[in-house]
Order: sequence, then C-alpha cells, then structure tokens
Amino acid sequence: MPAEANARVAPPIPPRGGIGLRAGHYRALLDTRPDIGWVEVHSENYFELDSIPFHYLERARTHYPVSLHGVGLSLGSTDPLNLDHLQQLKALIGRIEPGLVSEHLCWCSVSGRYLNDLLPLPYTEEALHHVASRIREAQDFIGRRLLIENLSSYVQYRHSTIPEWEFLAALVKLADCDILLDVNNIYVSSRNHNYDPHAYLAAMPRERVREIHLAGHSVREFPEGAFLIDTHNAPVCEDVWALYRETIGRLGARPTLIEWDSELPALSVLVDEADRADRIMKEAARDSRAA
Repeated sequence: MPAEANARVAPPIPPRGGIGLRAGHYRALLDTRPDIGWVEVHSENYFELDSIPFHYLERARTHYPVSLHGVGLSLGSTDPLNLDHLQQLKALIGRIEPGLVSEHLCWCSVSGRYLNDLLPLPYTEEALHHVASRIREAQDFIGRRLLIENLSSYVQYRHSTIPEWEFLAALVKLADCDILLDVNNIYVSSRNHNYDPHAYLAAMPRERVREIHLAGHSVREFPEGAFLIDTHNAPVCEDVWALYRETIGRLGARPTLIEWDSELPALSVLVDEADRADRIMKEAARDSRAA
C-alpha cells in the first residue's frame, strides 16, 4: 500500500456531483462559484507549475476540492514507466493536494511513442499481473493510492480469457488500488460488445469504488449497425442516467463527475447535470432509509 501517512491532508472529495474543469470555464467558475461539490482536471495539463492553467487551478482549489485525472501514464504498456511523468505528477500532487488521483486501465505508448488514444488491454492472467505490478510501482513513487478507470472500447482481443469486469475487480485487489467507475463507459462498451452492463455493476467491489464518471457519447451508424463513441460532447443520455441510478442503489452515494471535454456549453449546463446527480443520490438515500 502507498505510504500516504506522511502526505499533507487533502480536503476529501464529497459524495456529490462535480464537474470537469476546462479552460473555457475558468473565469465563469471563479466569477460565479456555483454550488458544486468539487472539480476534476486532467493532470497533464497542469504539469507546468508556473503556467496560466496552473494559476487558475490554484485559484479554483481555494474554493473547491480537486481530483487529478491522468491520461498519460500508460499503465498497460510494456515500456518502462515514464519516471519524468511520475515526477511531474508527484510535484503537482504536492502543490494542489488533491482529494483523489486517478488513471486509466489502458496503454497509450509503445517504444517511447505516445498515441492519441486510450487503448484496451487483453484481459488475461499475464496482463493482470503486469498491470498490477506497474500500478504498485506508480503508487509507491507518488505516495498516493490510484483510482483506476474502466475504458470505453471499440475492439476486443480474441485471446482475452477474463471478462473485463472480473479483470478490474481482480486488479484492484492485486494492486491494492481503487476504482473510478465510468458508468457511461460501461454503457458504451456493453452496447458495442453486446454484454450485460448489470453484470458489470454486480461484479464491482463496493468498498473499492471511490469515484464515478458520467458523460455524453455519440452514435455512429455503419452498415453493420450502430456504434457508440465516447465523445464527451453531449449531455448524459437517459439510459446512462438509469444505469447510474442502479449504480448508486448498489454502492451508495459516491463523488460523481460530469465530463464534458469538447463543444463546451455554458458552465450552467454542467452545473445542472451535477445537480441531477445530487438529486439521484439523495433519492437513493431516502429509498434506502424507507426500505
């Protein structure tokens, strides 16, 4: 387990709706200070600690707890872990004191070349132990426990031997890390690969899920049928909200992020989506007490 005892105390991420903070909303967030629980940023955008983006993040941090969400560690790669990347992440953690730090269950680099995508792994015993060892190494370096996020995916490996949900549940136990459960990604991948999203949720260890993501996706039509793409450029759809209700019913309230990365609407649109997540969590709590 990473030694977090010596780290400065970070404000916890509350079990409320939060939003992904993007550059187009810096000024609006600071000017209006909406009633949201927290904000999350992509870690790599803030590695330059004397940059304008970092300046805005520090200002946002005075009003909201912050979660750092990485996209570049390439935990599934066979390349050695990028120590420069880890060092910059560790420095950012030291300055911002995030409540949570997360990364993806993926690979995005090979032979030192980085790809502009998050690519899935083959779900095998070999891959399970390989990724677990790299997560442990990364956690030891930064001194923090990582949350690992499930991907949306568009291809599968013929030689996979473990269902994705069983792989993720086994991984967090083996690596002693936690889960960032992306409900939209479960929905997208279940439609693309024709599996049961409810089976995925049922396999998730309740005590390990510390954050949830929600986002919009796009539907692309092909001769073979519809294909879902995790584009983060639209409101959360009703089917994903329904799956989120089931998730909260199973797990209880969890910090829930609204991701919106392109075609940004007004900040108020994201705040409204975060408010809807708050309402669902409150409704689930009332239902639980009444049961």
